[in-house]
Amino acid sequence: MIKLVNVCKSFGSQAVLNNLCLDIRRGEITAIVGPSGEGKSVLLKQLIGLQAPDSGQVLVDGTDITALGRSGMNRIREKFGMLFQNAALFDSLTVFENVAFPLEEKTRLSREEIRSKVHEALRHVGLSGIDDKYPDELSGGMKKRVGLARALLLKPQIILFDEPTTGLDPIICRAIHQLIADTHRLFGFTAIIVSHEIPDIFDISHRVAMLFRGEIIEEGPTEIFRNSRHPVVRQFIDGSLDGPIQFLK
Repeated sequence: MIKLVNVCKSFGSQAVLNNLCLDIRRGEITAIVGPSGEGKSVLLKQLIGLQAPDSGQVLVDGTDITALGRSGMNRIREKFGMLFQNAALFDSLTVFENVAFPLEEKTRLSREEIRSKVHEALRHVGLSGIDDKYPDELSGGMKKRVGLARALLLKPQIILFDEPTTGLDPIICRAIHQLIADTHRLFGFTAIIVSHEIPDIFDISHRVAMLFRGEIIEEGPTEIFRNSRHPVVRQFIDGSLDGPIQFLK
């Protein structure tokens, strides 16, 4: 469904993505993992056209989005939903207004139709009855759920999750992961999740790819990845990659 071919991206003299290649399979949950500062969020931005690569191709359903103009890119983006790291809610809008926003911007549905769809989306994420609350009245986990409800509203084919459990305690992290898995089973979207949550992310992903020094150094089914003998992958899974990488010196 999505294919990155020799994607390169630099900021000044700093190379972030270096001839990166990756296939994202339709209908699966793919986790992209790796140490902080390796460019995982930059990679997500390439997928949705928020940043253009310096070179290489980003193919979505066979279309190279790097060659598209604004109108073509807007059509491709209709396939996507996104849950940002901080949920990206509008502080001045209620929960109902936050979730309804894409419908009001992109459709001509009646107010009653919008209300019905918003309530359905909130029900799917376990947040019925909080229409009039504001983001500052919500816990971190509730904000993530509202963000997911908004991402689901237009029934996208693909949802990008940028560190969806950042700043949450372990119990809420597991709840958010379970919610992603449950909504994936219900709606059948393709999911790409950037995550640091090792090994928890393995419980919901079909495939895992590790980004390190600008490249995907290991990619495959979760169980195979979990048992990888690649030294960097092994060190990352075992929780010691933040220290000196002795074998790469």
